[in-house]
Amino acid sequence: MRIALRLLIAVLACALVYLHWFLPAQVERGINVKLALDLPTVSEEAQQLHDTLFIADLHADSLLWKRDLSRASDVGHVDLPRLRQGNVTLQVFSATTKSPKNQNYTRNDADSDRITLLAVASFWPPRTWNSLYERAAYQLEKLHELAATDALTLITDQASFRDLLRRREAGEQTVGGLYLIEGAHPLEGDLDKLDRLYDRGLRIVGLTHFFDNETGGSLHGISGEGLTEFGRAVVRRANELDMIIDIAHASPAMAREVLELSTQPVILSHGGVKSACDTARNFDDELMRELARRGGLLGVGYWRGAVCDPTPAGVVRSIRHAIDLMGIEHVALGSDYDGAVAVSFDTSQLAVVTEAMLRAGFSEREIRLVMGDNVRRFLLENLPE
Repeated sequence: MRIALRLLIAVLACALVYLHWFLPAQVERGINVKLALDLPTVSEEAQQLHDTLFIADLHADSLLWKRDLSRASDVGHVDLPRLRQGNVTLQVFSATTKSPKNQNYTRNDADSDRITLLAVASFWPPRTWNSLYERAAYQLEKLHELAATDALTLITDQASFRDLLRRREAGEQTVGGLYLIEGAHPLEGDLDKLDRLYDRGLRIVGLTHFFDNETGGSLHGISGEGLTEFGRAVVRRANELDMIIDIAHASPAMAREVLELSTQPVILSHGGVKSACDTARNFDDELMRELARRGGLLGVGYWRGAVCDPTPAGVVRSIRHAIDLMGIEHVALGSDYDGAVAVSFDTSQLAVVTEAMLRAGFSEREIRLVMGDNVRRFLLENLPE
């Protein structure tokens, strides 16, 4: 009996070790993929220019995974050493809190969730297992832990952003981090939770993800509807707090209502333009022009669903198309790194985008604006004072 009990305990211990230390990384390796494609050689001209750029990325889901982002890794696409290697000054870190089974771009309901298993397997606190709000709060705590060192500076207002810019100009290698929730379902229908997350450092609010929620219809949901009354209240309260609204994954009806209702410019943090890449992930030209007319930004992604061709040249073609459609001041980078996507380069290799832009005939001004100066201007105008 004792031998059997010891054997059972040993089996359970081995299972826990596997669950805790090996399974999350194994899962991520199969989801956050870097494609085995030949990348262009970065010329000396491109590298020298790249090293002088202010670079900002509007979307990465790196907080979701069981990795120490302060350490370099060969898993996924983003960590602080790789951000420094790629000369990235500002990274927007998104919190994913719910993801439906068999997730797709056309039709998803809210009846299933893959993040629960990931939270348990990654040994997140039990409070996160059944609460979307606590999952958002926990990922924000992870960002605060990174910001406890000089390796990352949490950006919450114009003053902290200006301080980051001064430190970078002085030669420091600190990276700025902004926090975004991907979908407002962590609010759980309670507007007070928006204020609570704001008080902890939330500054960008995505309204929907892959399913309809309390704020309204998702681009990939069932209803196709616009804002609910709660959704309108979220938009109004976000405006009052000088929080930035993200319409990535919103239904077209919701996106149009947000653009009409919001008193501040909004962003589409990661995506593409349908006329450049005709997928169910992208908005049509008229909606993208309206985003630009309202002073917003599009973060062009690096994966197939956003740009169709995920090579550096393909990404740059979509960037050029977006510039021609929306104007140079409204186009930025929005990688969707670590967001269950396959890309051809990680954040340490961003100089290949600079190289591809030069080869495509981009001017230095165009390169600087797209790689980050548009985001810098937008944040200085729209972050809380």
